[in-house]
Amino acid sequence: MPTSRRTLLKGTAAAAGVFSLDWTRAQAQAETVRIGVIYDLSGPFAAGGSVASAVGAEIAIDLCNEKGGIGGKYQVAPVKADSQSKADVAINEVERLISQETIDIIDGVYSSAHAVPLAAKAEQQKKILWITTAVATAVFKDKNLHYVFRAQIHSDQYGQAFASFIAEHAKARLAIEPKDVKVALVHEDGPYGVGVAAADEAYSREAGLQVVLKEGYSASAPDLSALVTKIKRSGADVISHAGYNPDITLLLRQARENGLRFKMLFGAGAGYSQLDKLRATFGKDIDNFCNIDPVPAQLLDPSKLAPGIGDLTRTMVERYKAKTGATDVPPHCSMGFNQTWVLLDKVLPAAKEKYGGFDPESVRKAALDVDIPPGGTIQGYGVKFFPPGTPLSGQNERSTPVVMQNAGEHISVVWPTIIRTQDPIFPLPKSSIYAA
Repeated sequence: MPTSRRTLLKGTAAAAGVFSLDWTRAQAQAETVRIGVIYDLSGPFAAGGSVASAVGAEIAIDLCNEKGGIGGKYQVAPVKADSQSKADVAINEVERLISQETIDIIDGVYSSAHAVPLAAKAEQQKKILWITTAVATAVFKDKNLHYVFRAQIHSDQYGQAFASFIAEHAKARLAIEPKDVKVALVHEDGPYGVGVAAADEAYSREAGLQVVLKEGYSASAPDLSALVTKIKRSGADVISHAGYNPDITLLLRQARENGLRFKMLFGAGAGYSQLDKLRATFGKDIDNFCNIDPVPAQLLDPSKLAPGIGDLTRTMVERYKAKTGATDVPPHCSMGFNQTWVLLDKVLPAAKEKYGGFDPESVRKAALDVDIPPGGTIQGYGVKFFPPGTPLSGQNERSTPVVMQNAGEHISVVWPTIIRTQDPIFPLPKSSIYAA
């Protein structure tokens, strides 16, 4: 049966409509960059800083999209995953993002215990893993990674800051030489805690401090009273503790119950950066404890940073408080925001413009080109990644931590001296329940 002219025109119009719809969808997809975002949104790591990091990353993505997207052209579509504070779940979720969601770029990762296997998986499958928060040096050391990057600090730097602070202040504030300061190093036994404790020990010995105890424990241990007894018997003046939460809460509670006394306690980020959680349990008992971590961006003087960085920090702080109702903005928010912003604002635009796309090879090349001088990020440090063939390939060589002190309900920077916002209170004042 011959086809009429009217039928033919209708069929052609319908086909054209379908083609137009498909083309529109293709354009929309082409103008969207899907990025996997993985954090511990549940489980014990959530309250230890992972949720705060996730909120920081979310703010960075929202702000990027409001400014027109990557390079002002490509909207970011986050595909979120909850690793549930479990390494096996983290591995499965990243596998899902890569295989089922066909994601080439994954941003996030709070726990170093997750970062180690995830880095190996991303490297094997040649996908980009952009670590915002996990700190263990072991993630990168001697691995010669090509597709894994971290603008965040690494755990060896915690040890440098710990030993340097004590050596600098021992004689003036404790009235003893550094060689007479006794330090106890206690840590959860995952890659994070082991890495921090190893660095603490190495740099403490280099500074001439006495390491009188080094002890690990499981972060899920139900009782740490035996560890508290060992610390008491060691006669330590200063304690360094690398822990999450609730193990920090358990240690501090049993230390108080068993009469443990010391001149200072140094946390190493993680749960010690979540002051609102600790203060809800211990109140003023934790006042004047020190904490080593990347600096919360709002504590820096914006006049000493690159133009526009101060405005970026204010926006992050305002949005974090609006989203969470928090009074203080913890360091983990700055970590999640800062590292994600470097990816979205510096790396991905260059990957598209210079190397032609958002595929892993283009992103890898663009990341190695990044050269942000000190003062160029909201956390003050610059960004330049160690290249392949070096011991820390993929790690930011310009990252730096600070020593912070709980000043009542707020945080102050007490080291390095050149950027401190308050003189340190060292040792703990006699009013402290933990004071020696």
